[in-house]
Amino acid sequence: MLYFDPAIIASPVRELTEGRTSSAELSYPAIREPASATCFLSLFRAMTDMESGNSDIEVQENLLLLLSRLIERRDQEPLGAPIAVDLARERINDDPTAPLSLRELAAIGGISQFQLVRGFSKVTGLTPHAYLVQRRLQLARRMIADGAALTNAALASGFADQSHMTRLFTRTYGISPGLYAAAIR
Repeated sequence: MLYFDPAIIASPVRELTEGRTSSAELSYPAIREPASATCFLSLFRAMTDMESGNSDIEVQENLLLLLSRLIERRDQEPLGAPIAVDLARERINDDPTAPLSLRELAAIGGISQFQLVRGFSKVTGLTPHAYLVQRRLQLARRMIADGAALTNAALASGFADQSHMTRLFTRTYGISPGLYAAAIR
């Protein structure tokens, strides 16, 4: 059974309902929709897998995505959402190594965190966190190609440590950073 502490979800629910309420009563006691179950599993993994180096932004994204699936939303995205997404994307591109929060990225465009996650996913096909990870991987790959040590590339590109970068690098590119470095030299 999943229990959301009302204090934790009050702000996201207020955003999802555009201020109409800060409490949510879920209609069904069990998640039967595969997409909602997947959102829950992603949230669970982000909150419990401490070794993976998951950040607050990933936990926040997953919570918002799950809540958005569980709470009916009748209103559409505001017209400014694509512009706000572009501003958030520019912020990530300006310094992908910086620690970012959904709150900061949403504030740049003047939209809610939920609207940012939903709009960003619609425009880019990725959540803000996934986009940030891709940018960091691109930066690390460039640094490795330029001859940087793997540890230096990991830390300079914003990863918590080399193993975190290695795991994501291998998953994304299908080759470990060490083999990549050896192959291009």
